Amino acid sequence: MSGNLFVISAPSGAGKTSLVHALLNINPQINLSVSYTTRNPRPGEQDGKDYHFVDRDTFVDMAGRGEFLESAEVYGNLYGTSQTWIGQETAKGRDILLEIDWQGAAQVRRLFPECTSIFILPPSKDALEQRLKGRGKDKEEVIAKRMAAVRDDVAHVAEFDYVIINDNLNEALRELNAVILSAGLKCAKQLARHQALINRLQNPE
Repeated sequence: MSGNLFVISAPSGAGKTSLVHALLNINPQINLSVSYTTRNPRPGEQDGKDYHFVDRDTFVDMAGRGEFLESAEVYGNLYGTSQTWIGQETAKGRDILLEIDWQGAAQVRRLFPECTSIFILPPSKDALEQRLKGRGKDKEEVIAKRMAAVRDDVAHVAEFDYVIINDNLNEALRELNAVILSAGLKCAKQLARHQALINRLQNPE
């Protein structure tokens, strides 16, 4: 039985990363895909854990060899997901979560139409700007650029299967985990997982 593939996207600053980390803490069945990127590591980020940090030439070579399930350029940096790793992990029955932007999500849906896609929205534009400034990681011009990109990001919300408003982290986490759990309870998954039980229930004593 193959594992589920989940795609989660959001405008920058919507709290997607915090939400994903909280999900991983309460749901050990989920494995986070580690993307490749050409951007520099932020303070505290570790190569191989947060991202695979590579230079642009290496990334372009990998893309040319068809190694990425999806790839996109965001704010001048390249990001990509290893197609080989995703295929291997889902074939083992493991559930994989991709934390990517809407462009990457569209590419994944074309290749894996059975994937479950989730879009995270902030409660307001003001809250989004406060979160971006509160991170203390970006300069003012970068924050302005990210705020300007919100309209384009949100324009693609209708392409996703589920939408979660991240106003309260605990509530948003409860809703996100509910989506994850429901995917594992779909009939086809349960038939494959519990065929022996179903056979016993159908057969007379």
